[in-house]
Amino acid sequence: MNQATGWALLIFSGVLDVMWAFATKKSQGMTHWGWGTFSLLLLAGFVIALSKALSVLPLGMAYAVWTGIGAVGSVIVGAILFGEPLTATRISYIAIIVIAIAGLNIGSAENPAG
Repeated sequence: MNQATGWALLIFSGVLDVMWAFATKKSQGMTHWGWGTFSLLLLAGFVIALSKALSVLPLGMAYAVWTGIGAVGSVIVGAILFGEPLTATRISYIAIIVIAIAGLNIGSAENPAG
Protein backbone atom coordinates (compact mmCIF):
# COMPACT_ATOMS: atom_id res chain seq x y z
CA MET A 1 0.00 0.00 0.00
CA ASN A 2 1.28 3.49 -0.78
CA GLN A 3 0.98 6.61 1.37
CA ALA A 4 -1.84 8.10 -0.73
CA THR A 5 -3.94 5.03 -0.01
CA GLY A 6 -2.93 5.26 3.64
CA TRP A 7 -4.16 8.85 3.85
CA ALA A 8 -7.42 7.92 2.11
CA LEU A 9 -7.93 5.10 4.61
CA LEU A 10 -7.10 7.44 7.48
CA ILE A 11 -9.71 9.97 6.34
CA PHE A 12 -12.22 7.17 5.83
CA SER A 13 -11.47 5.91 9.34
CA GLY A 14 -11.98 9.42 10.74
CA VAL A 15 -15.37 9.68 9.03
CA LEU A 16 -16.32 6.26 10.40
CA ASP A 17 -15.27 7.49 13.84
CA VAL A 18 -17.68 10.44 13.57
CA MET A 19 -20.42 8.11 12.38
CA TRP A 20 -19.62 5.79 15.32
CA ALA A 21 -20.01 8.66 17.79
CA PHE A 22 -23.37 9.54 16.21
CA ALA A 23 -24.58 5.92 16.30
CA THR A 24 -23.40 5.51 19.89
CA LYS A 25 -25.32 8.64 20.91
CA LYS A 26 -28.43 7.35 19.09
CA SER A 27 -28.12 3.98 20.86
CA GLN A 28 -28.97 5.76 24.13
CA GLY A 29 -26.48 3.85 26.23
CA MET A 30 -26.73 0.75 24.02
CA THR A 31 -30.41 0.34 24.91
CA HIS A 32 -31.50 0.47 21.24
CA TRP A 33 -30.10 -2.72 19.75
CA GLY A 34 -30.17 -1.51 16.13
CA TRP A 35 -28.13 1.62 16.81
CA GLY A 36 -25.96 -0.30 19.26
CA THR A 37 -25.16 -2.98 16.68
CA PHE A 38 -24.49 -0.33 14.04
CA SER A 39 -22.20 1.44 16.52
CA LEU A 40 -20.15 -1.71 17.09
CA LEU A 41 -19.84 -2.34 13.34
CA LEU A 42 -18.63 1.23 12.80
CA LEU A 43 -16.17 0.78 15.66
CA ALA A 44 -14.72 -2.33 14.04
CA GLY A 45 -14.60 -0.56 10.67
CA PHE A 46 -12.70 2.47 11.90
CA VAL A 47 -10.21 0.37 13.88
CA ILE A 48 -9.49 -1.81 10.82
CA ALA A 49 -9.14 1.20 8.49
CA LEU A 50 -6.97 3.04 11.02
CA SER A 51 -4.69 0.05 11.55
CA LYS A 52 -4.22 -0.38 7.80
CA ALA A 53 -3.45 3.33 7.41
CA LEU A 54 -0.91 3.19 10.24
CA SER A 55 0.98 0.45 8.40
CA VAL A 56 2.29 3.11 5.97
CA LEU A 57 1.83 6.45 7.76
CA PRO A 58 3.83 7.97 10.61
CA LEU A 59 2.04 7.27 13.89
CA GLY A 60 2.16 10.73 15.46
CA MET A 61 0.96 12.63 12.42
CA ALA A 62 -1.66 10.07 11.39
CA TYR A 63 -3.14 9.75 14.87
CA ALA A 64 -3.28 13.53 15.30
CA VAL A 65 -5.12 13.91 11.98
CA TRP A 66 -7.49 11.04 12.81
CA THR A 67 -8.25 12.46 16.25
CA GLY A 68 -8.82 15.89 14.72
CA ILE A 69 -11.28 14.51 12.18
CA GLY A 70 -13.16 12.78 14.98
CA ALA A 71 -13.17 15.80 17.30
CA VAL A 72 -14.10 18.41 14.72
CA GLY A 73 -16.54 16.13 12.92
CA SER A 74 -18.31 15.19 16.15
CA VAL A 75 -18.73 18.83 17.16
CA ILE A 76 -20.22 19.62 13.74
CA VAL A 77 -22.54 16.59 13.81
CA GLY A 78 -23.59 17.43 17.36
CA ALA A 79 -24.44 20.98 16.34
CA ILE A 80 -26.33 20.02 13.18
CA LEU A 81 -28.16 16.89 14.31
CA PHE A 82 -28.53 17.35 18.07
CA GLY A 83 -28.78 21.12 18.36
CA GLU A 84 -25.64 21.37 20.48
CA PRO A 85 -24.38 24.96 20.72
CA LEU A 86 -21.83 26.10 18.17
CA THR A 87 -20.64 29.29 19.82
CA ALA A 88 -17.80 31.56 18.75
CA THR A 89 -15.71 30.05 21.55
CA ARG A 90 -16.30 26.48 20.31
CA ILE A 91 -15.52 27.53 16.74
CA SER A 92 -12.29 29.14 17.99
CA TYR A 93 -11.23 25.91 19.66
CA ILE A 94 -12.05 23.93 16.53
CA ALA A 95 -9.79 26.33 14.62
CA ILE A 96 -7.03 25.72 17.18
CA ILE A 97 -7.32 21.95 16.59
CA VAL A 98 -7.05 22.44 12.82
CA ILE A 99 -4.11 24.84 13.19
CA ALA A 100 -2.33 22.43 15.55
CA ILE A 101 -2.70 19.55 13.08
CA ALA A 102 -1.42 21.75 10.26
CA GLY A 103 1.51 22.75 12.48
CA LEU A 104 2.36 19.11 13.13
CA ASN A 105 2.29 18.49 9.39
CA ILE A 106 4.57 21.46 8.71
CA GLY A 107 6.92 20.29 11.47
CA SER A 108 7.05 16.82 9.92
CA ALA A 109 7.93 18.27 6.51
CA GLU A 110 10.77 20.33 8.01
CA ASN A 111 12.28 17.32 9.77
CA PRO A 112 11.20 14.13 7.98
CA ALA A 113 13.48 11.91 10.04
CA GLY A 114 12.24 13.15 13.39
